Amino acid sequence: MTEDAAKETESQIGIETALQGIETYLPDSWLPYWQQIQDVPFVGFFVVVSLGYVLAKLAHLIFRSSFSRLTSRTENNLDDQLIEAIQRPLFLTVFLFFVGIAVKTLSLTVSFEANLIRFLASVVVLSWMFRGFRILQLFLESLSLIKHRFQLIQPKTRPLFELVAKVLLIGLGSYVLLLVWGIDPTAWLASAGVVGIAVGFAAKDTLANLFSGFFIIADSPYKVGDFVILATGERGEVTHVGMRSTRLLTRDDIEITVPNNVIGNAKIINENGGRWESSRIRIKVGAAYGSDVSQVCDVLEQVAKDHNEVLKNPAPRVRMRAFGSSSLDFELLAWIPQPVLKGRISHELHMDVYNAFNQAGIEIPYAKQDLYIKEFPGENSV
Repeated sequence: MTEDAAKETESQIGIETALQGIETYLPDSWLPYWQQIQDVPFVGFFVVVSLGYVLAKLAHLIFRSSFSRLTSRTENNLDDQLIEAIQRPLFLTVFLFFVGIAVKTLSLTVSFEANLIRFLASVVVLSWMFRGFRILQLFLESLSLIKHRFQLIQPKTRPLFELVAKVLLIGLGSYVLLLVWGIDPTAWLASAGVVGIAVGFAAKDTLANLFSGFFIIADSPYKVGDFVILATGERGEVTHVGMRSTRLLTRDDIEITVPNNVIGNAKIINENGGRWESSRIRIKVGAAYGSDVSQVCDVLEQVAKDHNEVLKNPAPRVRMRAFGSSSLDFELLAWIPQPVLKGRISHELHMDVYNAFNQAGIEIPYAKQDLYIKEFPGENSV
């Protein structure tokens, strides 16, 4: 006997074991009545099919009533939809099981009977596989309702999860169907593995960007509308976060497209990523040595308070940072409503500080060097 023939025989034995004649399940006292029913052509078949329909309906009602009591306590209707999705394949499984038993009562050829039972089993597998798509969507939807900082299931990541899960579900269903029809899936799995490795090597950059984009969307280090600074120094507003790339719009109205594989492995400064949407700016100012440092602090704080767009809470503050080579180095720290205003408000504060220092008589020094000539060379010097 060849290997294929042996596998065909094993598959046939497995199916016959699962679907034995109904007399196996009947009490001994009922067997004479069953034998009389079988003497009439097709009567036994219709009796078993009718019995299977009744039991399938009964299983359907018991399942629905039992789980409806549990789902009535929940707030959302996802569990109700899950019950609706399971009811039909459950009914088909029970009903077609009895149809398979009923087929055993007919005087059919062995090959035709085996193929008919395989067809019924295939219908059951396909019904669960197609309903699995709906169950999968409900499961992902329920996970998306869980609010957490590291939220994997989001509107943008759900299509990727659905695609991967559907591919796995189709693969599992196909594997079971091959087993039902007595086909060895080993060669198919080996071929799929080789194809997968070849595709992985050919599209490694695309896959790297895809997975990086998935984790960027899931982890949310930045979102559309945030102002970020790249490791290379570019600063711009995030206009699009996709599965392959991220786009930034700079203040020069130039769009920068960065592959997710690059931006996912680089240091990114998110100016909108703090506890509040507001942002702090720093204005560095130098005052001449000999200036009244208290006066300098008061003047700088007043400049910030007088500006309409500088936030009053947190209040602006001034810090003396260092004794510079030609100046006393101060820093004005002020909060602004949004990072997008950083450039304009910094410009206005610099001008206001200059005017306020002039009015207060505070000198803003600049780098100066004194040159001392020890002696001039004599007239007779060469």
